[in-house]
Amino acid sequence: MIPNTWLPQGTAILQGLDKVNAQSATLTVKVGQSGTFGSLTIGVQACDIRPPDQPADAAAFLAIADSHTDAPGFRGWMLKQEPEVSMLEHPVYDIRVIGCMP
Repeated sequence: MIPNTWLPQGTAILQGLDKVNAQSATLTVKVGQSGTFGSLTIGVQACDIRPPDQPADAAAFLAIADSHTDAPGFRGWMLKQEPEVSMLEHPVYDIRVIGCMP
């Protein structure tokens, strides 16, 4: 059995998509800091990768808030390889984890 270990990294690479006008952007956000995409503020609390001897994957713990108070937010882990497991349910925006780097 392979131990379920992850290696902490210092920066998350995220992709934001505006589903209304098909605009996308790549965001690079350091752990402990926040980035913005549209009306979203995306706080990165952790970004981890699998060790080289395990299947490649990245996971980020995100706290996403929308400046529109009636819009949904998100708080939790997002996985690069399985984005459908945990995702932002938002009518306009989609946020995905692209990877993590030191």
